[in-house]
Amino acid sequence: QVQLVESGGGLVQPGGSLRLSCATSGFTLSLYTVAWFRQAPGKEREGVSSSTRSSDGSTRYADFAKCRFTISRDNAKNMVYLQMKNLKPEETAVYYCAAEVLGSGVLEADHYDYWGQGTRVTVSS
Repeated sequence: QVQLVESGGGLVQPGGSLRLSCATSGFTLSLYTVAWFRQAPGKEREGVSSSTRSSDGSTRYADFAKCRFTISRDNAKNMVYLQMKNLKPEETAVYYCAAEVLGSGVLEADHYDYWGQGTRVTVSS
């Protein structure tokens, strides 16, 4: 069955960096759009970044993520990554990996069919 398992979260100081990983299985990653979302306490889930299927090959970032976050994927290894730098305390949240067959890369949660369980990122001194 389809599975997405996030890892790499943890405690990081403000201004620090972190790389999240998403291990996928049960589907052909190259045919799927994948995305990262996050949900802070008391807030709605919001899109962070997406990477469309290989035949399209485009990426998309929320405004807050531009120039600081980088999404990447390794289809051969069935892995998706989110490199984050210059993290801020308000970015403390649970970060989720999501997948949608084919897909357009839109950063709206209801477009995505499959979700991981999330990995917690805490930005604090």
